[in-house]
Amino acid sequence: MRFLKGIALAAALVTAAGAETIVITDVTIHTLGRHGTIESGSLLIEDGVLSAIGDDVEIPVGAELISGGGRVVTPGIVDSYSYLGIREIGGVEQTVDDRQTGDRFTAAFDVSPAINPRSTLIPINRVEGVTHAMAAPRPAYGEANLVSGLGTLMHLGGDKDFRVRERAALFVRLGEGGAGSTHGSRAAAMLALREAIEDARDYDRHRGAYAEGRRRDYSVGRMDLEALQWVLDREIPLVVTANRASDIETVLELAEQEDLWLVILGGAEAWMLADRLEKANVAVILNPIANLPERFESLNATLASAARLHEAGVEIAFSINDSHNARNLRQLAGNAVANGLPWIEALRAITAAPGRIYGIDDLGVLEAGQPANLVVWSGDPLEVTTAAERVIIDGRAVPMRSRQTLLRDRYLDLDDPRPPAYRGPVE
Repeated sequence: MRFLKGIALAAALVTAAGAETIVITDVTIHTLGRHGTIESGSLLIEDGVLSAIGDDVEIPVGAELISGGGRVVTPGIVDSYSYLGIREIGGVEQTVDDRQTGDRFTAAFDVSPAINPRSTLIPINRVEGVTHAMAAPRPAYGEANLVSGLGTLMHLGGDKDFRVRERAALFVRLGEGGAGSTHGSRAAAMLALREAIEDARDYDRHRGAYAEGRRRDYSVGRMDLEALQWVLDREIPLVVTANRASDIETVLELAEQEDLWLVILGGAEAWMLADRLEKANVAVILNPIANLPERFESLNATLASAARLHEAGVEIAFSINDSHNARNLRQLAGNAVANGLPWIEALRAITAAPGRIYGIDDLGVLEAGQPANLVVWSGDPLEVTTAAERVIIDGRAVPMRSRQTLLRDRYLDLDDPRPPAYRGPVE
């Protein structure tokens, strides 16, 4: 019966996709904002904007009215570190645009122009509640690039205006990866990063002299020096991959000395420095189920990491580091709950927290006056048996269709005597 009701709700929302005004009633709403959780509430969407939310929303005349039947509504899931849109098949280099070879560009390498909003991977994740993702550059294998480049925060709602914020963060790798990229030790990687920052500051102070050829050679090129200014001016965060506690301590010292907006990515042993991270206001993007000592730098990884960081007051977000399966982020969040993280904080880690970490406070929350980005769930979104019944991005109900659903539907009618290829066109 619940399945049939879900079909009816989905059909109603598809019809409402073209309507200017949509009202969803009788739903439990986890706003992740100032309204908290609203039982038996309603949402009013007008021209793509969530114009009203609460338990006493007035229904405008002529609005498309949809009864949620007690379902759950949350903000859309946000993947805080992904390669959606910039990598289709990892083994086919022509479809991989998340990395560069050579050393002509480092900090200036911006993945935004390469993003494909029509990637077949996007609908696969979108139909399961993922509405936004950080498309981030990654270091090329065997290349001496300590700095990976600039990432773009995008929504998954289609091919129009999908970029929420370009050049939203600069990504750097330290630890084992950083040492390998500099063909030396961790000390060499940190020295290279310090030199690039020092050169960028010198460049900014002496632009005229540089243009006239009256400055020394810098360790990176002019475009990289320009890109580093956004980090030095604290316009964007410096997202540093680091797992070992001592590596995190080292980059914390650098951030304090240089007054940088720092975010730790990976953070297998970050829980060991939780108090210091909280004091420095440094967020951590982690995989909460990464508890195996896969490398020497993650010997102290634990399933309790997320709970311990949260308890200390550290802002946390989750990443699965596998964009093809970003849809499994809510399963990661559920596992974090099983290991001590409060339920609402686990939901926050895959909705509102990524927005705050990247400086976009209205992303991942449901507030009146903001674009409507939400998911209607059949039940608890952190339970694996729960389904996303409808996804709305920028006020538009997106098609609940992917290449996987099309393949399922193609072979669903086993009583049809015709071969699958003759049963009608595949959309």
